[in-house]
Amino acid sequence: MTRHCAPSEYVHGTAPEEQERLSQLNEFLNNRCLNELGLKPGLRVLDVGSGLGQMTCAMAEAVGPEGGVVGIERSVEQRTRAERYAHESGSRVTFREGDALALPLQEEELASFDVVHSRFVLEHLRDPQAAVDQMVRAVKPGGRIVLADDDHDLLRFDPPLPAIDHLWRAYIRLYDRLGNDPFIGRRLVRLLHTAGLRPTRNTAVFFGSCAGSPTFEFIAANFKGVLVGSRQPLLDHDLTTEAAFEDGMKELEHWRAREDAALWYTLCWAEAVL
Repeated sequence: MTRHCAPSEYVHGTAPEEQERLSQLNEFLNNRCLNELGLKPGLRVLDVGSGLGQMTCAMAEAVGPEGGVVGIERSVEQRTRAERYAHESGSRVTFREGDALALPLQEEELASFDVVHSRFVLEHLRDPQAAVDQMVRAVKPGGRIVLADDDHDLLRFDPPLPAIDHLWRAYIRLYDRLGNDPFIGRRLVRLLHTAGLRPTRNTAVFFGSCAGSPTFEFIAANFKGVLVGSRQPLLDHDLTTEAAFEDGMKELEHWRAREDAALWYTLCWAEAVL
């Protein structure tokens, strides 16, 4: 994908509705991701792009009081909510303002973390390789870097939804317009290797559901929320029309009522050691 000279823009914004969607998404995914991470007591973890802090606090619980977790987040709104969440849950996490492209680490913190983790971050960066290079500075020899991110081309609906497919293709084009990478998930291993790391594992965290599953309504509502939250940017960039958007929403609602509805999607996951 062509790199953009202009800074990238975050697709989803920080409106209250979007923050609530992300919070619920955290609740859905965190245990699945923690199982993949396999953290042990005593580890020091750096969470790059810690967002609302729910996953960061969950990692702090996993490493226990003898370990430690630092979360880096550039959004003031998300970091404020993360700090409040950590205080209310009694979590021992340090949150810092900072950017994935210039991690705010002290000299003594370089090469000190056992695990450096990033989820749903690289897809929103103009130069994801530079962010992974920053992570290498933080991890100790023998430590792990773990990347989890989207490949938006993996989404599939059945029965097919042509109007929604149009909107999803428009959403993918919006990423490119904003300087982001909608296909970053497939490149995670390559990013790690280019940064001088030794890739050791790749897998996927299932992120779909079907009618009859207790998770179906949440997954369907989350997908709708992604599109609804992107409606205005899609219109502003002439990637769809009001009529096409409304057609997609109606089609989605009819699909949600079907007993054979299924949505297939996976979160891409890659690990490497220094």
